[in-house]
Amino acid sequence: MKILIAGDGKVGEMLTRQLSAEGHDITLIDSDADVLESSIEQYDVMSVVGNCASMETLRQAGVDEADLLITATSSDETNLLCCMIASGMNPNIHTIARIRTPEYSETVNAMNRQFALSLTVNPEKQTAAEIAHLLQYPEFLRRETFAHGLVEIVEIRIRENSKLSGEPLYRMESIVHCQTLVCAVVRDGQAVIPGGDFVLQTGDRVFVTASTTNLATFLKNLGIITKKMKNALLVGGGRICYYLASQLIREGVSVKIIDNDPERCEILAEHLPKACIVEGDASMHSTMIKEGVEDVDALVLLTGMDELNIVLGVYGASLNVPRVVTKLGRADNTKILDALSLGSVVSPKELCCDTIVRYVRAMQNQVGAAASVHSIADGQAEAIEFIVDGQTKNCGRMLKDIRFRKNVLLASITRRGQIIFPKGDTTFEPGDRLVVVATGTKLISRINDIFED
Repeated sequence: MKILIAGDGKVGEMLTRQLSAEGHDITLIDSDADVLESSIEQYDVMSVVGNCASMETLRQAGVDEADLLITATSSDETNLLCCMIASGMNPNIHTIARIRTPEYSETVNAMNRQFALSLTVNPEKQTAAEIAHLLQYPEFLRRETFAHGLVEIVEIRIRENSKLSGEPLYRMESIVHCQTLVCAVVRDGQAVIPGGDFVLQTGDRVFVTASTTNLATFLKNLGIITKKMKNALLVGGGRICYYLASQLIREGVSVKIIDNDPERCEILAEHLPKACIVEGDASMHSTMIKEGVEDVDALVLLTGMDELNIVLGVYGASLNVPRVVTKLGRADNTKILDALSLGSVVSPKELCCDTIVRYVRAMQNQVGAAASVHSIADGQAEAIEFIVDGQTKNCGRMLKDIRFRKNVLLASITRRGQIIFPKGDTTFEPGDRLVVVATGTKLISRINDIFED
């Protein structure tokens, strides 16, 4: 497909890398020639320097022949205007706009058709929802949801005193006393899809497929007690903080926010009257101690500086804060991050890009397309949800008789609200939801791609 990406910032660069690797014809639009030059040197893409909301710039970029426009500039207004103009120039084009301003949410949702929008993404709102999800179970480094919330893939780290350390996977069910499936393991920075004889080691990051109802049982039988969260300390008062604090307050959690910008503190105090807003420098040890970091149930680091978030994440972990979540704008050097105790790590750009990539794949393959796509294991694997239909190969055949593609694992089957963990005599039928985990460079975009030809 021919795709235009307006805005070559963090999200634009990540989308360029992923979509160009999948073979799409990418044209970048940005007003900064130096930024575009950097992307051209790294990827096989075209570029146009100019204002993406200009008809002339869009014409130069080939909007007339484009299948999709993604607008990810720093201005919501520019993103909206660009989509409207592009749609006027090419009525068949699909448009995706990144909209970050909270005040625009209701307007955009109500006027999608008038703004000619196929999809809107709000990375900050997505990130806040993800953090709230993670805070329910602090031992999970990451949680991905499938099958309308019935199935989850959770990431945990095997600690030195874990009941799973030194155990082969075939013994896991006898330890946790509930049905689970380990679909991937990251060891020394490398992701693998393990077999039953794979022995877990301290330090491994393990991705476990389980039904949502089994998660509490899973933790309890590992000896991990999860207490209800009563209070949370959020550091950094940006948009993610606003969305997250609003949700936590609705759930009855006492929220305190630290930010060093007086004007931002006033805005937060106005919009979050039930939160305690503190103007202060969180990089100062005295500030953190004064605001009770040692006694909170959750510490969430949301500043715009990755370095500060990392330092405070390590600090919170050293104080044994039960729940620590660290936001990172860039999480590229995973081997370094692996060696640090940061609690759960979230990346707004990754969440945003996952949503957009899923839409692109659905556009490309309307039949058998993925219902959801999640990047896991530091981007070395994907967890993909498919819905079985009449054109799906191998319906009704036992799994032991099916040849799956190498490095593909069928993690779960959901049938009429019931979760099935695959065995040799298991079959799937139209209407089932399959969660598949795949590693390697070969793209899995349709359900029939999981099978050997």
